[in-house]
Formats: sequence, structure tokens, C-alpha cells
Amino acid sequence: MMMKKTRPSFRLPRAWVPYLLLSPFLALFSIFGLFPLLFSLWMAFQSWEPTAGLEAMRFTGLENFIFVLGDAWFWKALGNTLWLAVFSGLPQHLVALPLAVFINRAFGRHGHSVAAAYFLPYITSTVAIAMMFTSLLSTDYGLINALLKWAFGMEAINWLWQPQTLKPAVAMVVFWRYVGFNLVLYLAALQTIPRELYQAAKLDGAGSWSCFRYITLPALKPMMLFGITLSIIGGMQLFEEPFILTNGRGGPDQAAMTVAIYVYRLAFDFSDFGAANAISWLLFALLATMTWLTNRAFKDRKP
Repeated sequence: MMMKKTRPSFRLPRAWVPYLLLSPFLALFSIFGLFPLLFSLWMAFQSWEPTAGLEAMRFTGLENFIFVLGDAWFWKALGNTLWLAVFSGLPQHLVALPLAVFINRAFGRHGHSVAAAYFLPYITSTVAIAMMFTSLLSTDYGLINALLKWAFGMEAINWLWQPQTLKPAVAMVVFWRYVGFNLVLYLAALQTIPRELYQAAKLDGAGSWSCFRYITLPALKPMMLFGITLSIIGGMQLFEEPFILTNGRGGPDQAAMTVAIYVYRLAFDFSDFGAANAISWLLFALLATMTWLTNRAFKDRKP
């Protein structure tokens, strides 16, 4: 009688299963996320002529960082970026918060359908928005100049071709695009506040302002931290709107040249990839510091 042969079975240890399931993500993240980051950090310490190949890289230590910190154009781009981040980001929250409170009180659970109208600019193409505002801000036939002349008798303003009006124009475009996004954030947070809190407060004689100050604002604090952090990150990385409105050149006197545009021009117009990567990591350090300070500002303090 012949004995049936049995094949040795291979069983994966149970503890390895989570790592096996995660391995596709880890592989993709390593290739498309981690490697570019590490390569960028490596490039920040190199001098490289891309057309000469990878073997042309030369280690220069901190030379790129020293060059950038002494570069007047970098400080001008950083100043422009901070100005645009403040004057486009701060109004977003000053308008979105009271508007969300009004929509929540007026429309209740149906407020999201109203907020959708404000959210439309956020999901619209940046190119389409920039082209629309280029037309609206036109010196000769722009609607904004026509309204200013009709309402106040003002002369036509050359919004995009003089330094003193270019930055406010870019800030206005960024504000218009992102105010709806913050409105949706605040509205979603408002609708999670139990109405019983307001009813109890009104029974105790609290007015509208007291309810807003002692119930609404504390409840919105986590969402305010989230929204302001996103605004800081977006403002410091601002690229698309000023790039399109100024044809990628930063406008007259480089008034709208942000750090992101300067990084782009250093890398692709002047082939200085080392300095461009050094600026990117300096911007990362600045963003990390600002985010930490924002978290500290919103941190609950013990009485």
C-alpha cells in the first residue's frame, strides 16, 4: 500500500499579517513620499548643475543656507508672503465665523445648502478664478473700477500693474476663494453644539452675546485651531493665485513674489536647485514654529 505524500505547509505567523497588509502603502509612501523628502534635504547641501547628471553633485555644507539668509530677494519674498498670509487669512476667519453663526441661527439644519454657495469658489479651478479676477480688475473695462467710479467717482486703478495695489488685489482673490471653506468648517462645528446648552443659558437669563461668548466660542475652539492652522500653512505656501495673476514673474517690483514662487524661479529659471531646496527647508522650519505657537496660543490654561 502506497503512502500519500503530504506537502509541507507554509503558514505566515499571525503577528506578520498587519505588516503584510500595510506593505503596499509603506512601499508607495517610501517611493513617492519619503524618498523625495530625503532627496530634497540632501540637495539642500549640494551644488548641482542638472544638465550634467547626478555625478555633477558637489557637497557644499551650509553654503546654500548661508547664501539664502544673505539674499535680499529671499527676505523680500518672505515679507510678501507674510503680508499676504495675514491680509488674506485673517479676514477669512473674521468673516466666516459670524457668517456661520448667522446661517446656523437662520437656517438651522438646512444651513449646509446655503453654505454650499460660499463653498463653490474653493472647488473652482484656480486658473478660472485668476482669469475672472484679471477681467474684473482690468484698468479699462473692469467691473471693480466701474463700480468705484459709479459709487465714489474714483479714477481707474491699475490694480495688477503697480506695487501698492497688486498685493491687496492678490489678497482679495485668496480671501474670496477660501472664505467659504472656513465657513463650512465653522458651520459643521456649530451644528454639533447641543441646543440644550443654549436653552439652559436663556432660562438663566443669558443674552445672545453671553451665549456666544461662553458657549459658542469655547465649543468652536478646536475648529478655530484647525482652520487657522490650515490658513497659516496655505498662506505661507501661497503660489497659484499670485503666479497666475503676475504671469509667474511676481508683478511690478516683485510685489507679489512669494517664497514658493521664488523657490520655483530659483530651481527652474536659474537652475539653482541647492538654494531652492535650502529655502524649502527654511520655510518648513518657519511653518513648524508658527504651528507650534498657534497650538500654544489655543492651549487651555489652568485657572
